[in-house]
Amino acid sequence: MDATGRFVKYRVERQVLDEQRLEELTQRKPYSDTHPSLTERLKDSLRCSVPKLKRTVLSSLPVLYWLPKYSVWDYGMPDLIAGISVGIMHLPQGMAYALLASLPPVFGLYTSFYPALIYFFFGTSRHISIGTFTVLSIMVGSVTERLVSDGDFLKMNGTNITAEVDVIARDSYRVQVVAATTVLGGLIQVLLGLVKFGFVGTYLSEPLVRAYTTAAAGHAVVAQLKNIFGVSPTRFSGPLSLVYDVCSLLPHTHIPTLVVSAVSMVFLIAAKELNSFLSPKLPVPIPVELITIVAGTLISNYAQLNSNYTVSVVGEIPSGLSPPRVPDVSLFGEVIGDAFALAIVGYAICISLGKTFALKHGYKVDSNQELVALGLSNAVGGFFQCFSVCSSMSRSLIQETTGAKTQVSEKKSVMICSAVLGAVVFVNLKGMFKQYSDIVTLWRTSKIDLVLWLVTWVSTVLLNLDLGLAASITFAVLTVIFRTQMPTYSVLGNIPGTELYVDIEMHKQVKEIPGITIFRSSATVYFANAELYVEALKEKSGLDISKMIIYKRRQEAKQKRREKRAERRAKRQAKREYLKGGDPDSTSLGWMSEPQDGDTITIGSSSEDTLSHDLERVSLGSLGKWTWDIHSIILDLSTANFIDTVAIKTLKNIFKDFSEIDVNIYVAGCQASVVEQLDLGDFFSQSVTKTQLFASVHDAVLYCLEHHGVTSSPRYEPSVVCMMFR
Repeated sequence: MDATGRFVKYRVERQVLDEQRLEELTQRKPYSDTHPSLTERLKDSLRCSVPKLKRTVLSSLPVLYWLPKYSVWDYGMPDLIAGISVGIMHLPQGMAYALLASLPPVFGLYTSFYPALIYFFFGTSRHISIGTFTVLSIMVGSVTERLVSDGDFLKMNGTNITAEVDVIARDSYRVQVVAATTVLGGLIQVLLGLVKFGFVGTYLSEPLVRAYTTAAAGHAVVAQLKNIFGVSPTRFSGPLSLVYDVCSLLPHTHIPTLVVSAVSMVFLIAAKELNSFLSPKLPVPIPVELITIVAGTLISNYAQLNSNYTVSVVGEIPSGLSPPRVPDVSLFGEVIGDAFALAIVGYAICISLGKTFALKHGYKVDSNQELVALGLSNAVGGFFQCFSVCSSMSRSLIQETTGAKTQVSEKKSVMICSAVLGAVVFVNLKGMFKQYSDIVTLWRTSKIDLVLWLVTWVSTVLLNLDLGLAASITFAVLTVIFRTQMPTYSVLGNIPGTELYVDIEMHKQVKEIPGITIFRSSATVYFANAELYVEALKEKSGLDISKMIIYKRRQEAKQKRREKRAERRAKRQAKREYLKGGDPDSTSLGWMSEPQDGDTITIGSSSEDTLSHDLERVSLGSLGKWTWDIHSIILDLSTANFIDTVAIKTLKNIFKDFSEIDVNIYVAGCQASVVEQLDLGDFFSQSVTKTQLFASVHDAVLYCLEHHGVTSSPRYEPSVVCMMFR
């Protein structure tokens, strides 16, 4: 319907197009033209070396493309406001997420500065804020806690002969482990980006990512329980570590610390809700985290909470920036699995957020370049003792809503961070826990995605972050295989008055075309579902080929026996008539050697004759539709985007088997790439030609009706006029 509510109609008159005629009309290019050889590609690269080099440089260093066009008048003030707003958020979040990573708070500030500076030059998204993020901080914390536990750095206290943790030595080694993990993860991202492997993030579906981050939030809460309850437990790692940690924390709660934590949390939650309520009226959000830090620091200092109530404090935060250091490469072997997990999860979060903003504001994000940019941010940041980074949803939303126009806002925000290094904060994770509502939504929309969500959550909670991610991705891949291996098979019927064909079982006002079965699978045919495809075709068409071939051969054998008997009767009649005439030379006629009625005649093999005898009692009803009820089957392959050798052999067998029972097979809706693969796979022969492939299902239907006669199908009245040329 158009804007005025009227139905728009169209009428098409063209010839019925099979694949051979379609190629003649379109003059399809040969395979060699569309797939040039390696030598030809190298020659083409040399001929276009200068323009390609320019495009390569601009794509690899996007800042050279957009910075010369930067308008200070149009973009300067919005970027400045957004940069200040995000910079204020970088301070408390950087400090808090450093604690999640089991590192001193100052390293969270380093992480908020160096990676964002690198992304300014190499990134393609204008709105994402690169820096610390909850999930990655938790994953880094699991690495540090596993490889550098407190028990490895105990020293004896000479005063009361007790063991205490050498915090300085422990933190120093943790920084080395984190730096090695971050650099290795960055190198993995750069390598994947250079080989155009940006699509890897698509294997992390939204339900998987949301369930993973929700479960990771549980790990984050447990990681902060030691600060909330004021205890120093022995951290466990591996499966069920979350349960062990909770059980070990609760009996040793420090009441004054718990009170301070509770008051801070209540204030933060109330302030954040007020901030959300007033956000439409405020030009920039109220920095509630920073206010909480300042207030908490003043109260702790003047009330002497540390000395009077033994409430632990962060302590002195060093000023300035640390010099770069080469990471310990000997640690790469121990952290390569964690580095790969950090690389994949960080990129998935970054590209999903970047594409969301790009779609909203009408620009393009290069997935491969984003992978390189994020990898360089991590690799360079690792040399400055930073831990793994990606885009932060909260900071990116602030950057976008406060009017950021370009990556310059990110540059200005890191300038704010470098000026002030002196605060620490606790930020709650209630936003991620709201994702539990996904369970209700997915229950209504997709049961498979719900199962994926639950499996991801359970495996991440019980098996820890690294094993949980591996189990989740494995299960996600299995769901894809399951969906393609068990697709929906349907028989199509015509919508009266159109050239459209839809599932007969799901629609009432459609007509099944007599004598023609149109079969479609909702997934492409390949090795994992090829056998199921054949079985579904037999079931939907109602034709049991094996029984019908035997039945046909039995009928042919009966026909031969009838012909033999008729021939013998004719010869006996001729003999009687001849004897009446008295011809003595009767042996010269040759009929004396023919078997008589009582003689035994063997037709075919004994096993086939036995099968025919067994089928004498089989009724036509048990065979489903009989051969002459269906003269043509059309395979709709419009859903196939590729076809492998197993599927090609399967299609060959379908053509061969159904021809045995006089049913013609046609294929419709193949993409050009699928036809090309069929050609390369030697699918076409003298018995199967391109004249049996059609551009659409309707072309195939019209062809079948013409060659088998429309008059044999009186109930079908074609409504769409299509001229048929010969």
